Amino acid sequence: MSRWRLPQAVCVLSACVLLVLAYEDDIEVNYADTSYYNEIPDGDTTEPTPSPAPCSSPDLTKWDKMFSMLENSQMRENMLLQYADDIIKVEMGSLRGEMLRFVAQYGGSCGVAVETAGRRMALQLEARLRETLERLRAKDQTSAAAGNSVGNSNHLEAMLQQLLSAARTQASRFTKLENSCFSSPGSGMGLNAKTESQLSGSGGAGLREQEVTSQVVALDGVLVALQQTRVELGEVLRSSRQRYLPAGCEMALLFPMRSRRIYTSVIPGVPLSVSSFTVCMWVKPTAVSNKTVLFSYGTRRNPYEIQLLLGHTSALFTIGGEAHLVEARGVVNPGGTSEWIHLCGAWSSEQGLASLWAGGKKVASTPGVAEGHVLPDGGSLQLGQERNGCCPQSPSSNMAGFEEGFDPKMAFAGKMTGVNMWDRVLSEEEISQLALQEGQGCEKRGNMVAWGVTEMVPHGGAQFIN
Repeated sequence: MSRWRLPQAVCVLSACVLLVLAYEDDIEVNYADTSYYNEIPDGDTTEPTPSPAPCSSPDLTKWDKMFSMLENSQMRENMLLQYADDIIKVEMGSLRGEMLRFVAQYGGSCGVAVETAGRRMALQLEARLRETLERLRAKDQTSAAAGNSVGNSNHLEAMLQQLLSAARTQASRFTKLENSCFSSPGSGMGLNAKTESQLSGSGGAGLREQEVTSQVVALDGVLVALQQTRVELGEVLRSSRQRYLPAGCEMALLFPMRSRRIYTSVIPGVPLSVSSFTVCMWVKPTAVSNKTVLFSYGTRRNPYEIQLLLGHTSALFTIGGEAHLVEARGVVNPGGTSEWIHLCGAWSSEQGLASLWAGGKKVASTPGVAEGHVLPDGGSLQLGQERNGCCPQSPSSNMAGFEEGFDPKMAFAGKMTGVNMWDRVLSEEEISQLALQEGQGCEKRGNMVAWGVTEMVPHGGAQFIN
């Protein structure tokens, strides 16, 4: 078997050698005739000729260049916007971190300050309410003992009790706020341990910000409630103050309505023949006409020697007649007022200067008023009316409660207290002290007419009240 395979292999090998020799004769490569684009010449004898680039692009048109510029411009704009956005985000993140650190560092002290101030306000409010309530009860007891109790005292006391309860409620709210927000003194915002552990996690900044916002909202609510309570307290105090007399006065004259029968005659203990004087009083009118008489002194020859009047919105002061008039506008509200008003009229014959004062301030002054004049003695002095001395007294004047020569349109309706008269011109400081609502002006009495000392006789429905 091996004898037959050996001759076959020799034959196959011979055939392969013949084929190789045949291909070597047919394939001949001529490297000299081939030129290449990147051929490196052998020498520098000839200058190389440039050959065209293998990928030559056509010339760009004007529109192609414009579109290319627009694309580049849009790309630059997008890059700038992205860069600015990145800067803003970084800066805002840094600012937010600083704000959170500031709140964490100083929030506790600010909260403590707000809580302390609020608690102090609540304590002051409660003390003021207690004081007002005790004063009200004392006044009610005094009035009840004197038989002049006021009908709305129970209602006012109930209102004060409600305000006192509101003040206590606000104080309890502050206590709860203190216990909830400032229970942990070691933390800046008064947070508990659980909240602190949550804040130390990934969402700590958001939780802290929410906690701060909730505390601020709670404090704002308490502040609004305190402001509302303060407004209500002010209204109650103003209402309560109207029940009491100003300047420490203990009694007042009540003129219930305008009538010719309702007035008060004053009987001075000394003659009124003077060349200078000052007359002052507190008035609280319920209705004001075009000419409402407060203080009037006159004789049969001249019924208008002294007049202190009220108009619709003004105060008027005359010496020796209506020709010598001093007027100040805007002193009273139209149609009357619910507040006490302090009025003074001063005059000096030597300088002829007449001045009108309202609320302790000089509101009008006129020179040359009745200069050299001396008030005559023997006249009549009335409060709330003026006596017309031109007309003789009729037999009906002897009837009780009826006076001839009085005009009901000029009558005063309201309350009057602190009526005093001096034989000199008071200084600005003296008048300002008399006009203090919470002062003790009623203790300073005049040397010609003294409130509480000089005899004053009410007529008609006029009466003294506490």
